[in-house]
Amino acid sequence: MKLGLINSAWAQAGRETSWGIRKTKEIGFDTIDIFADPLETDVRERRLIRAECARQQLPIVSVCCVAVGLIDFNPSVQRFHLERTRAYLDFVYELDGRNLLLVLGEYIWNREVIPPVEQWRTGVENCRRLAERAEELGVQIALELEPFPLSLLNDVDRMAQFIDDVGHPALRANIDVSHLQLARVAPQELKKLRGKAIHVHISDCDGKVHGDLPAGRGVVDFPPYLQAIKQLDIADAAISIELEYSPEPEKIVEWVGEAYDKTAALMRAAGLRA
Repeated sequence: MKLGLINSAWAQAGRETSWGIRKTKEIGFDTIDIFADPLETDVRERRLIRAECARQQLPIVSVCCVAVGLIDFNPSVQRFHLERTRAYLDFVYELDGRNLLLVLGEYIWNREVIPPVEQWRTGVENCRRLAERAEELGVQIALELEPFPLSLLNDVDRMAQFIDDVGHPALRANIDVSHLQLARVAPQELKKLRGKAIHVHISDCDGKVHGDLPAGRGVVDFPPYLQAIKQLDIADAAISIELEYSPEPEKIVEWVGEAYDKTAALMRAAGLRA
């Protein structure tokens, strides 16, 4: 498997996008994921991203999108988020990427006012529409499991069920290791995503709150998760490091470098990277 980085790791550096892409390559990453909203990114920036990644021989695997309005109860909000997410899919295609990393929302009003089954059905219907567009473009959608109590997709069983309910080959799962830890999902549960997972996020956490730390700075026991991922036979997929801000912004390069070194060593030990 390839080792990648979500480029949002460089946000606190206050430098131009091309600088972060170059640093990603210099540190040793194989691939890169892009965190950018196509509705907020002009044509020059989009062209720069594609050109600089090509110059650095750094393939773009994924573009990250948060679209909580896809399960909103207001049809007008849903329509906006459908069009916005379609713009993201076009962006993936424009960048020669492989998938759109999609984050759905949470059940509203503590699941008490609107029946949960109704929000679930809304999400399924809208994601099926998006999967049809993804198929037209030759790309895929990877849904992210979020570890929060009211998240629509917050464990492996719900993820597998949602993918089955959508029933479209262009819609698959992302595996986020720190999210699994926070959601108390055991590594052996991942076997339920065999044939459904296409992308992986990796980071550490303190086991209590969302953190996205370099491996080794938290409590995640990585080897069992990596072995479970290996058994899914997704060797052509990428494992992308997701990092939140460094506590020492002036040492962001060291922060990312530490995450790379620790994760690369874990992947080698698991037989996931040469």
